This record gives sequence, structure tokens and C-alpha cells, in this order.
Amino acid sequence: MVRAVFVSFSIVVALTGAGAASAASSIQPHRAIYELALDRSQSGSGIIGAGGQLYFEWADTCDGWAVEQRYKLRLSYTDADDSDLQISLVSWEAKNGQRYRFEVKKMSNGEIDEDIRGTAQAPKGKRGLARFTNPEAARFPLPKDVMFPSAHTIALIDAAKAGQVFLSRPVFDGGSVEGATQVSAAIGLARPGNPKEANPLLKGRSWSMRMAFFPESTGVDPQTLGEEQPDYELGTDLLENGVSRTMTLDYGQFAVRAKLLKVEPLAAAKCS
Repeated sequence: MVRAVFVSFSIVVALTGAGAASAASSIQPHRAIYELALDRSQSGSGIIGAGGQLYFEWADTCDGWAVEQRYKLRLSYTDADDSDLQISLVSWEAKNGQRYRFEVKKMSNGEIDEDIRGTAQAPKGKRGLARFTNPEAARFPLPKDVMFPSAHTIALIDAAKAGQVFLSRPVFDGGSVEGATQVSAAIGLARPGNPKEANPLLKGRSWSMRMAFFPESTGVDPQTLGEEQPDYELGTDLLENGVSRTMTLDYGQFAVRAKLLKVEPLAAAKCS
């Protein structure tokens, strides 16, 4: 089954220092809707069409980030009936990067394939632990520098602002009953903002990024980039406020592009 690449692009490290605080403060809580369409398919894949929608909401809860995502995709085949896939994620993570809880539901042609629930802890400077309570009890150790989704986006923006061209970290999002995934990101040059853009959320600087997702045990060193084959890849044009202007979800045999249809700000949290 196709796995949705959760678009709070998945790197939560326990962020420290002024740079991290600056990036976190620039994040704009928002709601976005993307149209999904087939970008390409390999000969022999059998896939001739794809279409659907991605809904993404990122809210500030004062002490944490709340994310809701709904991913609906219909795949068309040359020699089989169409397949309808639905994946939803509801999660919350502490802004200090140490706590995370998640609920993930995956459906195929109207039937539930997986209903995943659990929590994770990542104490600063210590190995973390992911605990699944559904579909059955399971535990997976997490590396010391593991990240959760919202902080990953913040870490990517930090790296981009600092002029870094590569960032690789273990990430845990709870999307499958397993441990962390190694996410290696190539970061392009900054694109200047467009003051004439009608939507204020889309006026700022952005960076083209390409993320490759590997099994945690593999890891990727910048010197050997390209030698290992990722499980899947995600390309995006990420603005400095955390909004993704475009995305391409590459599953190997085929790729799906996501075009932004609508984005609007969420009300600021009332924090005491």
C-alpha cells in the first residue's frame, strides 16, 4: 500500500539555541488543501492515472504543535480496477521535542487496512522509545537524535537559513508500526519572496528541497549520497513560514504531484 509522506516533513530534534527559537517563532499555523495528480509512471508499473486531495492543518497549542492530515488518492491501472486509498493522521508533539502522540488510519477501497495509535518519548540526550497501543502493543527504541514531524520542518528551515545544503536525521512519525526513518534532505538556494503575491502566506522566501526516506539502520552519509536507494522521496518548495507551495511524492514506480489549491492562516493560540 502507498504510504503518505506526512508533510510536516518529519524531523524533530530537541531544538536549542537562538536559531531554533527564531525559526519556531516564524512558523505560521495554517490550513492547506492540495490537488493530487499523476506526475509520472514507469513503464510496466500498470499505473495510468492518479488523482485526489491532501488536506493539511498545522496548529499551535502553546506548548506543542497539533497536526491533522487527510490523504485521498485514486489510482487507475491498465489491467485492473481503480484503487481508492485514504490515509489520515492526527498528532500532537511538544515544542521541546520530547513527547509525541499519534493516530493513523489507512483505508483501501473503503475498508480499514490499519488503525495505528501510540505515543513516543525522546528525552534530551538519551535514547527514546515509541510505544504502539494499536493494532497491538509494540515498542521500538529510538536514537538519541530522533526528531518528530513538526520540529523537522523547523529544523529544515533553520538549516536553509544557515546556508546548509544537506541535513540527515532519524525521524519518527508513527505512520507504520516500526521505529524511526532516516530522512536525508538536499536543500537548494533560497528563492526571493514575491511582494506582489496576493496571499500573504505565500509572499516570503522559499527553498527547493528533496528528501529521501531510508530505513533507520541504513543511514546516509553525504559522501555516499546516491549509492543507497530510498524507500520513497519527497520534493517540496518550502516557505520560511512552514507553508509548502508544491510537493512531489515519489514512490519509485510512479510519482504524484501536489498542487496548492488553498491556504489560510489559523487563529493564534491564546497562551497565558
